[in-house]
Amino acid sequence: MSSVREATNASEPVGTAYGRPAPVASLSLTKVGPGTPCGEFMRRYWHPIALSAAVGPRPLNVKLLGEDLVLFRDKTGRPGLLYPRCMHRGTTLYYGRIEERGIRCCYHGWLFDVTGKCLEQPCEPDGGRHRDAVRQPWYPVQERYGLIFAYLGPAEKMPMLPRYAVLEDLQEGERVACDDGSRFATNGDSGMRIMPYTYMHDQDNYMDPYHVYILHSTFTVHQFATGFAVMPRVEFEYVPGGIVYKAHRSLDDGRQMTRVSCFLMPNVASVPDVELNDSQGMSIIWNVPVDDTHHQSFMAIRTRQTDDEVFRPVSYGGKTWNEMTPEERRDMPGDFEAQGGQGPLTLNSEEHLATSDRGIMMLRKLMFKQIEAVASGADPVNVTFDPANPAIKMPSGNFYHK
Repeated sequence: MSSVREATNASEPVGTAYGRPAPVASLSLTKVGPGTPCGEFMRRYWHPIALSAAVGPRPLNVKLLGEDLVLFRDKTGRPGLLYPRCMHRGTTLYYGRIEERGIRCCYHGWLFDVTGKCLEQPCEPDGGRHRDAVRQPWYPVQERYGLIFAYLGPAEKMPMLPRYAVLEDLQEGERVACDDGSRFATNGDSGMRIMPYTYMHDQDNYMDPYHVYILHSTFTVHQFATGFAVMPRVEFEYVPGGIVYKAHRSLDDGRQMTRVSCFLMPNVASVPDVELNDSQGMSIIWNVPVDDTHHQSFMAIRTRQTDDEVFRPVSYGGKTWNEMTPEERRDMPGDFEAQGGQGPLTLNSEEHLATSDRGIMMLRKLMFKQIEAVASGADPVNVTFDPANPAIKMPSGNFYHK
C-alpha cells in the first residue's frame, strides 16, 4: 500500500505542505564559538579582522568567531587585540584612551599594552605593586597586505601568517588594494560590511559556477560579462588543501575559454576577473565568520588602478545596489538577495542537492574532514610552522585557447 493517501477525487489536493517536518540547519559547519568543533578548527588559522587603515586613534569594537573584542593601535603604531572587559572592574576598553605604551581604561586608569600586560595601576600604591601578576586576555595580531590578521587559537599551535604569491614581489607601479566588504561586490554589492547570514552561504557560492549562468546572466540582466550567458561544462577537482573548478565555455566569437576558480581551507578564495579578461586571478578573498549567523568578507587585490577603479560597484540595469528600490532588487536580484534569501542559516534538511552542486558537496566534505582532524589532535591542512615555506599559489584565472 502506498504511504501517501491517494486523492478520492481529482480536486482534492495531494502532497501539500501541511505536516512537513520541521526544517533543521546543519550547525556543525556554522557554529564557530569557542569550544565548538568548527570553532576550534577555525581557531587554528589567521583571519583578517580589519583594514589596517581603519585602526587609528580610537579603539574599535570588533567581533570574530563569536568573540567580542577591542582592536586598537598604540601611539608607536603597534596593533593590539584585547578582551573588551577591563580585568579590574569590567567596564569596556572601547572607551579607553590610546597612549604611547598601550590603552588606558577610562574607569580607574589601568594601562595595558598590546599583549595585555598591565603597566600601570594609578590608584594603587606605587602604581600597582602586583600589576605584573595580572594580564588582560589578548590575542596575537599581524599586519599584511593592508589588513590586520588575528589568531584566536592555542598559542602552541600558532602557524605562520600565510603569504600569497599573487600579492608578493610587486613590480613598479603595482600595489595591493584591500577592502573589508563595504565597497566591493564580494557580497552582492549590498554595501553592507557585516552580512546577516553565515560564512557558509558565501563558501558554497564560490564552488557554484552554475549560479553565474542563471542569477548573473540569464535571469534578468547581464551583471558581469556577456560571456557568462554561455552554459559552461564544469570540472571539479581536489587540489592540495582545497578545490578548484574549471568552467569551459565556447564563446559566441568562436573562442574557447576556461575559467578556473580556487578555494583553499578554511575560508580563502581566488576568483578571476568578472570581465573575462585573459589573465591570472589577481585577488584573494577571505570569508570570515563574525558569529554563527553573520560574516564579513575581506579582499586584497594586486593592481595598478586607483581604489575607485578597482572597487567599482556592479551595475544592475544601470543602477548600483544602493541606488535600487526594493522593487527593483526583487526584479533584478543578485548574490545578496539569493544568499540572504536562504535566511541566517541554511536549512540543510530541506536541500535537494543535484549534480550541479558537486563542488558544494566536495567543499562540505573537505571541511568535515578537517574539523574531525583538529578534534582528533592533528593539524589541519594549509597551516605551516616553517617561515621558509614558499608563498601559496592559487591557480585561478580566465584562460583562452583554441
